[in-house]
Amino acid sequence: MTAGAAASGTGAPTSAEIAVIGAGVVGHSVALRLAQAGHEVVMIAPPVLGDGASYGNAGVIADYAVLPVGTPDVLRALPSLLFNRSSPLAIRRAALPTLAPWLLRFLRESLPGRAKRNAQALTPLLAASAAEWHGLAGDIGATDLLKSSGALYLYETEQDLAEAKADLAGRRAMGVELDLLGAEEVRKMEPALPEGIAAGAAFFPTTLSVADPGEVLERLSAAVRALDVPRIHERATGLRRRNGGVEIEGEGFRLRARRAVIAAGAHSRPLALAAGDRVPLDTERGYHLEFDMAEPPLQRPTCPVSRGFYFCPMDGRLRVAGTVEMGGLDAPPSPHRLAMLEDGARAILPALPAPDRSWMGLRPSVPDSVPVIGPSRAGPEIVMAFGHGHLGLTLAPITAQIVSAVIAERPLPVPIAPYLPARF
Repeated sequence: MTAGAAASGTGAPTSAEIAVIGAGVVGHSVALRLAQAGHEVVMIAPPVLGDGASYGNAGVIADYAVLPVGTPDVLRALPSLLFNRSSPLAIRRAALPTLAPWLLRFLRESLPGRAKRNAQALTPLLAASAAEWHGLAGDIGATDLLKSSGALYLYETEQDLAEAKADLAGRRAMGVELDLLGAEEVRKMEPALPEGIAAGAAFFPTTLSVADPGEVLERLSAAVRALDVPRIHERATGLRRRNGGVEIEGEGFRLRARRAVIAAGAHSRPLALAAGDRVPLDTERGYHLEFDMAEPPLQRPTCPVSRGFYFCPMDGRLRVAGTVEMGGLDAPPSPHRLAMLEDGARAILPALPAPDRSWMGLRPSVPDSVPVIGPSRAGPEIVMAFGHGHLGLTLAPITAQIVSAVIAERPLPVPIAPYLPARF
């Protein structure tokens, strides 16, 4: 199906059945599933394919990530974590006044009862992630990019390993498959790790990863284009309900749609507010370094847990990605965070060459770590699909299936009450 008449002089569509706002891995996955179902879809997003969070992530389909960011352990350590510039979780002090409401909610969500509830909300989404990714990869011609080598959580000291046992027991209780490995087993699995670097590890054997997140996004985009889905290459700055539908506008365009899906990642909060949903969305600034090499030294995603980053073997390079920095949308990258990543990487793999490139991107984060998926509280004309935090790549396919089911009013793949924007 094709979009409505073009605006005079701009070539932009002026009407559609469904507008999908956002063009990351979630937005593209939603647009693909809706177009495959026969809906008339228009995408709206500025031309940033290749440099957003969907490009710069760790490339892990993290089916084991059932625990939210906020837990009682994090709550106990929060003062030192937030105000130590070298901690895996830090805050830009200049952003503290703006972030204070979000942080207060995060503190509350880190209490034992709420953290358990949030883990239970994440579990069914993550349980579906591997199967959904196999299906999506098949549809977009990307099965060659999926890797089934599992993932490692690396514990450098016996104390780290002992302190992790409650965390790992919690994951097992949520249905996560994992094996505990001793130091020799870790070395056999990853021979490039120096002797004595780890006391042990948790191995997640069912975890998938991708060889190149940017290439995944390119193939998703190509699959959407092949279904004749047009795209308005501008940021949506205004949204309102009108005449039983939705009117969306930005620089040089105005589009009328029967339904709209907000999947704009870190930029979703003002659009959700315009729709009538006050969602406490803020941003985590993620970083990565890349080291070009024909054969990365590690075979699978490996996280030195105490350092808060991943070694991510990818096509032609090793990516070192991670840490959490709360700092808003507009501040420039922090050289200190990049230096910290490089120092941490060399502490594990001393022979790494100089990094070839660096990146900083914005993760859309809500205090409970549970994504916002489902109809607006003010009416079903607008559907939310954002707030995935560290799990955008992981949960994009199941999010798309949920959105498609909501719009078609057909049975849902999982109950969505925990994900609705009305929970706030």
